[in-house]
Amino acid sequence: MKNDTAPDLTFFVLLAKLSSMTATARELGITPPAVTKRLSLMEQRLGVRLVNRTTRRISLTNEGEAYLSQATQILNQIREMEESVSSSRAAPKGLLRINGTPGFGRTRIAPIVSRFAHAYPEVEVELHLTDRPISLVEEAYDLAIRFGELPDTRLTARKLMANRRFLCASPAYLKKHGEPKTPADLHHHRCILHRQNDDVYGTWRLLKGKTEELVKVRGAVSSNDGDIVMNWALDGQGIVQRSEWDVAKYLASGRLKEIMQGYTLPDADLYLYYLTRSNLPAKVRAFIDFLAEEFRS
Repeated sequence: MKNDTAPDLTFFVLLAKLSSMTATARELGITPPAVTKRLSLMEQRLGVRLVNRTTRRISLTNEGEAYLSQATQILNQIREMEESVSSSRAAPKGLLRINGTPGFGRTRIAPIVSRFAHAYPEVEVELHLTDRPISLVEEAYDLAIRFGELPDTRLTARKLMANRRFLCASPAYLKKHGEPKTPADLHHHRCILHRQNDDVYGTWRLLKGKTEELVKVRGAVSSNDGDIVMNWALDGQGIVQRSEWDVAKYLASGRLKEIMQGYTLPDADLYLYYLTRSNLPAKVRAFIDFLAEEFRS
């Protein structure tokens, strides 16, 4: 490997992330022509075109996508190597990248991150909130805090909070349209749909004992934002499927009513995910312990 390969990997990952020659130049403190020249030298050395250039944005070629994927993995391995040879008793410091879901991330995780940053001023925390499924390995996250189990055997999962799901609606909606008693009744009701992750859109799973029913529901409104979905339910737009942490206060106040209590829905327990390693970096261990203590208290 040439001596300039590792810096080139870092350069290319940044360029792919920003999708702009100008933004990359600004980030590196160099001129746009210097960015163009560096990319051209990389492409000449590799003998392939990595990027399609346009007047404003860039896009990766198939070779560029493959190079980005492997570059990200190599940089992660270099980072892990450096962390593994550091003292296990080293003070937590450096960049800590955390991923979470938008609604819960804003209301619960962001304040915890703020307290953690006060407690560990040498750790630089990046909190990214996304609804879509993410890869800790490919996107270089240290930790993810998400609802439900992730099917990745490379990750360690730590349960932070039990979290049931409910079907509920506003009293005003139920007074006007009646209350469903069975899954089949849902076909005759307005249901508020949350477009989230890779869930089968508009299909709800209801369980009674060992019997599971899949119900295809319909509604006049849908959104990928959980807060919007909740506000529509409060406004009487229809029946919604939400988790306990979302609706507990509204059930307690009577603004929403739980329905079909004889049926259960798949749980949405909260998990902390991180890469399975023999030696966790001090910054990761510190945040795991800090987060766990916050949820215990």
